[in-house]
Amino acid sequence: MPSPSLPLLLLTLLTKCLSHEIAFPSISGMQEPLLTDRILSTSDLDISSPVYAGLTTYANLPYVHCLADAATEVEKYDIAILGAPFDTSVTARPGARFGPGGIRQGSRRMAPWGGFSVYTGKNVFQQGYKVVDCGDAPLTFLDNTVALKQLDKAHKVISGRPANSSDDVAPRIITLGGDHTTTLSALRSTHNRWGSVSVIHFDSHIDTWDPDVLGGGLSHYAGVNHGTFLHIAHEEGLIRNTSIHAGIRAPVITKKYDLRHDKACGFSIVTARDIDKLGTAGVIQKLKDRVEGSKVYISVDIDVLDPAYAPATGTAEPGGWTTRELLTILDGLVGLEVVGADVVEVAPIYDNAGETTTLAAAEVVHSLLGLVVETPVKSLAR
Repeated sequence: MPSPSLPLLLLTLLTKCLSHEIAFPSISGMQEPLLTDRILSTSDLDISSPVYAGLTTYANLPYVHCLADAATEVEKYDIAILGAPFDTSVTARPGARFGPGGIRQGSRRMAPWGGFSVYTGKNVFQQGYKVVDCGDAPLTFLDNTVALKQLDKAHKVISGRPANSSDDVAPRIITLGGDHTTTLSALRSTHNRWGSVSVIHFDSHIDTWDPDVLGGGLSHYAGVNHGTFLHIAHEEGLIRNTSIHAGIRAPVITKKYDLRHDKACGFSIVTARDIDKLGTAGVIQKLKDRVEGSKVYISVDIDVLDPAYAPATGTAEPGGWTTRELLTILDGLVGLEVVGADVVEVAPIYDNAGETTTLAAAEVVHSLLGLVVETPVKSLAR
């Protein structure tokens, strides 16, 4: 019997190979690489939590419709992430209305099931508090007065719901801005739930300008902006005279009046260059000493960072802090009674391809969450 030809032999071998299912190595005992603590097997593949797909929430947190009407049952939560897409009160470059989306984009690599700090060993998302993303407040861009009323109401609704952890605690809110005017609504909210607060204000600008100075006295409407909101908060009795700025370096408008007025609004100042003399530990101590014994609101204008670390902002000022310095200072404030916080003035259109600013802002939010979950704070009787 003649031997088969070479082409026929190859065809026979190929047919035998194709008739068998290809056996891949077992993945039993291998940890799935995309941020989960589950051990997978071929019969139990978890596809319920996409990291780079689907709705983009901060750090892949669950989305809750916190602004639902009164007839709708809303899932309870302890800490809410709220976007404030507003930028029509800026005095320089607009674009911060896209800040909430940019910060969420910058947080895509984070997730509640894989966020253990190499510094503390703790996971801020697993500290006994339910953290959710409430999405963005619906704000008009055609009328600042109406937009701020909308944001006031959003804060009132979100902080007014019963907390998941305890009936005597109101949910705390971390706001993603938006220009810095949005902090005014947040301070009104914290005053309603916790009383007046000491503000730790990270910024390159003082933001306590008299509306007649930054607004020109043109109208009340013009006087409400991202450089006057702390003046207004002081006028409304929302903040204590134990507040403090950190990272200040921008010029003032009038030689003596602005700084005298700033002091009258209850603020002392740590300048950007003070870190050269004090170091991060010294800055932390000055901030803690100033607000000691009071409830605290922390507001971080991303322009406290040098433009090399945060180019995507409305009013960039050279000579600022590094991202590492800011994070070290924030983490050093542990133990304070933080009742609310925000990260503002992120304008993604001015960022670079590496997303330098939005990555930094997302990490700042992470540090603020760490402060909030470390110290429980009882709200006022409602």
